[in-house]
Amino acid sequence: LCKKANKGILCRFSQMLHPIFEEASNIVREEFPDTKQVVFARVDCDQHSDIAQRYRITKYPTLKLFRNGMMMKREYRGQRSVAAIADFIRQQQVDPVKEIHSLEEVNTLDRSKRNIIGYFEKKDSDNYHTYEKVANILRDDCTFLAAFGDVSQSERFSGDNIIYKPVGESVPDMVYLGSLTNLDLTYTWAQDKCVPLVREITFENGEELTEEGIPFLILFHIKEDTESLEKFQHEVARQLISEKGSINFLHADCDKFRHPLLHIQKTPADCPVIAIDSFRHMYVFPDFKDLAVPGKLRQFVLDLHSGKLHREFHHGPDPTDSTPGQELVGEVASNPPESSFQKLAPSETRYTILRRDRDEL
Repeated sequence: LCKKANKGILCRFSQMLHPIFEEASNIVREEFPDTKQVVFARVDCDQHSDIAQRYRITKYPTLKLFRNGMMMKREYRGQRSVAAIADFIRQQQVDPVKEIHSLEEVNTLDRSKRNIIGYFEKKDSDNYHTYEKVANILRDDCTFLAAFGDVSQSERFSGDNIIYKPVGESVPDMVYLGSLTNLDLTYTWAQDKCVPLVREITFENGEELTEEGIPFLILFHIKEDTESLEKFQHEVARQLISEKGSINFLHADCDKFRHPLLHIQKTPADCPVIAIDSFRHMYVFPDFKDLAVPGKLRQFVLDLHSGKLHREFHHGPDPTDSTPGQELVGEVASNPPESSFQKLAPSETRYTILRRDRDEL
């Protein structure tokens, strides 16, 4: 729990949560008496501003979950009640790895999900303990399974191994070739497979994505239009892999996100549409058909970083710009539409929001 004080007085929302957090910790301690299993802790962000900055705390109170010393990307966003917090901890204690008792079970896996399967000689081994730690960290992103002993023997022709089965029946499996006792390597490999380069934005994860604090490059597409999504994913991987970390690559259901489309003067009938939301303004990629033009999508993103998109929306195309079709960008609007996804940020009726333009620490 990261809470904020103001001259020694907790902010209102921290005051409300404080006794609830204490009571939940007492209940959990009774159920899980081993102090190494679950630890509840509080941080006063006035006293420890370095910790708040390190973990990018932007609102108070914030509930962060750590596993094996690593902060989980998804913080607790459930009900602020004793029962809900205690139940959340119980869910986190459930083993994320499902044991396979027959290899025939592999043939009936749900291929609409990302599956990782580990084949091990025995459960009590360093290899499996590493796998178990990775599964705990990525339990929300992949389905983890494991087979042991005789059940897994036919898949262990070269020793214990891990296989990733991507979404889709015809997509080939991928084998982990690194050391199974190296947690960092195993986690990095699994994260790359479990967390797609292009993620779907929904109303459920919108706040989480917004809090990452980097602009969105979004494909709006009809849910059934998987072809456009595949093209977008391909071009993002081909043109923009070096921009990972400076912009979030997302796709959104046109029907569910009609309101952001209206902000850029589009409707579901216009989809597929590509746009950038900078959290200040929204900018439209001129024509989806230009997606495969070498460097076109990359230049669109670079123009955001350089300020060119903002400048051209206000003043028209740069006089020195001779890029074909660039004048179309300047004709979209005299002023860029305001950010629509910024509204998915944390609610000020639930948190004390840290203002970036004020020194609150």
